[in-house]
Amino acid sequence: MVISMLPAALHPAVARACLRHGRHLATASYVGPEIQALHAEAEAAGLVLLMECGLDPGLDHMSAVRALADIRGRGGRVTAFKSYCGGLLAPAAEADNPWKYKFTWNPRNVVLAGQGGPARYLDRGHLRFIPYQHLFARAEPVAVPGHGDFEGYANRDSLGYRGPYGLADVPTVLRGTLRRPGYCAAWQALVSLGLTDDSTHLGNAETMSWAALVDAFLPVAKVPGWPLALRVANYLGLAPEGEEMGRLNWLGLFSDQHPVGHADATPAQLLERLLADKWQLGPHDHDLVVMQHVFEYERAGQAHRRTSSLVVTGADATHTAMAQTVGLPLGMAVRRLARGEVPQRGVVIPVVPELYEPILNELATDYGITFHEEEGPH
Repeated sequence: MVISMLPAALHPAVARACLRHGRHLATASYVGPEIQALHAEAEAAGLVLLMECGLDPGLDHMSAVRALADIRGRGGRVTAFKSYCGGLLAPAAEADNPWKYKFTWNPRNVVLAGQGGPARYLDRGHLRFIPYQHLFARAEPVAVPGHGDFEGYANRDSLGYRGPYGLADVPTVLRGTLRRPGYCAAWQALVSLGLTDDSTHLGNAETMSWAALVDAFLPVAKVPGWPLALRVANYLGLAPEGEEMGRLNWLGLFSDQHPVGHADATPAQLLERLLADKWQLGPHDHDLVVMQHVFEYERAGQAHRRTSSLVVTGADATHTAMAQTVGLPLGMAVRRLARGEVPQRGVVIPVVPELYEPILNELATDYGITFHEEEGPH
């Protein structure tokens, strides 16, 4: 078999090579249209294209489907499902960073998060859309028992798993990403400035300062001599001394001495370069993976709420919680596939008990990676 941890865009080429050579494939990446189109051919060849078997996607599927099966097995009818996940920082690692965020995953994916079409989800039977330019302004608070407050913004498509999860008749379905409070409002400022755009090369010099770049995105100053930061605050409708402006200033966006360092780049490429330095995980930093599912359901005429939460802390900047929670489930699934313990064929994701039950059990027993469940009347 082939285990591919290459960038997701390369998986279709790898999958086609696996089909030519009669080999199983296992990855932690999402099933894209090109991979899904290979399902019938892989199934006919007796091969498995095992996808979405890391953290998110991966553990989110396994834990949610197991909890849903338990609720239904006890006679419950699910009325709402919300799920959030984030790769974050342990509190001690946040002290030197007002964004309370550093990279534990692909920086480019973070910079481009939410792009590619409006986010869509279901709210009490109504289809909702959030255009990218408003996505981070519509984050909602999320509390994780024992670990404090977070905020979550909607994933681009919350509805793609209604079928695999058995949620076709559930009126509220939302999947999202977690950040610490305050992050989304400051990121919304970057979106509004145009600094996350990846569609246009600017023709800039690498010696251009960040102050000059930001100035280029602003309307012409009506009052000569206004400080750049004050013009930005006025343009975005932010308090000049507020937290959002403090986070932007900390990045160095208003500095004449800080060159962008990349010629003829897109704004997103320049922002990624800046953040890669500012948001680098320190050698003694500990990352934090946080996942939470919220299920609302009815049973015997009574409304109930169940919260399922996972929090994993990394050992250091190399042995991160992200590395564990992405790598271990995939490794366990590969082992089962090698032993012939996965009966499905074609494109497979871990929403079947033959995969999620033993993997979740092994993670809990051998690694202490376990979900904390709370349940009661709602």
